[in-house]
Amino acid sequence: MTDVIDRISHLMSLRGVKPRSVKPTLARVCDISYQAVSQWFDGSTSNIKNEHLLALAEEYDTTVDWLLSGKGEAPQAEATTGKMKTTADLVREMLGSKPGKMLNAEARQRILAVAEEPANSTQQATNVIVADFSRPVGLVGDEISIARYDIRGAMGGGQVPADYAEMLRDVKVSEKHLRELGVTYDDPNHLKMVHGWGQSMEPTIKHRDPLIVDISIQQFTGDGIYLFTWQGHLYIKRLQVQDADHFEMISDNKKHKDRSIRMDETYIHARVLLVWNAHLV
Repeated sequence: MTDVIDRISHLMSLRGVKPRSVKPTLARVCDISYQAVSQWFDGSTSNIKNEHLLALAEEYDTTVDWLLSGKGEAPQAEATTGKMKTTADLVREMLGSKPGKMLNAEARQRILAVAEEPANSTQQATNVIVADFSRPVGLVGDEISIARYDIRGAMGGGQVPADYAEMLRDVKVSEKHLRELGVTYDDPNHLKMVHGWGQSMEPTIKHRDPLIVDISIQQFTGDGIYLFTWQGHLYIKRLQVQDADHFEMISDNKKHKDRSIRMDETYIHARVLLVWNAHLV
């Protein structure tokens, strides 16, 4: 089993996957939980299912035989310079994932048709992206519309993330007002609204407070409050670097203990910029 894990780790390195992203990436490709992947690496499971090895082999251009035994042609780093995936390719992957499979057949067909439209269009080719699936905000003068999602980041014991996040009403705010409050961001399309859940971040963030987050920040950029997954649970907490391998997960409510968590088990989704009670963080 150790040899198999070594080859999987080597394959991910060849494909440009950073060490701290290996486990979340494997979980996504194999459509399994983060905890299941962790069991591969800590030796608490005796084997990896063939269906998961097949998914890895297909995704990263190698063979199950090589993953299991090292036999056959080893994958080469040059494979990463191959043909770039199109928007339609990426959408097909999304539709094949667990959240995508929850959509009905009609919705899946309509999404794919929109994704394929630029390739089939007879209009003159330009460098303008025709289709964008990032749920952009709507700009009306100084006003921006921030998409609000039913995502609860736990400020306590940890929330189990939903497979599919429901989008609620947009929230319309003035960019000028956000700037006056000290909120800094590069692109308003990256701003989203989620909710805090629990008491461990009081008084900074109270239970059920809406939060504006920047989803373009998916790496640690300095001390601050982040929306992140750790060991399969979703948290909103302060993060600080403890040492080369660990973050310190900090609660503003001193009744809750701080914890040391491994960086390679921490997947950052966004950085919290503002609590909707106008508390800049």
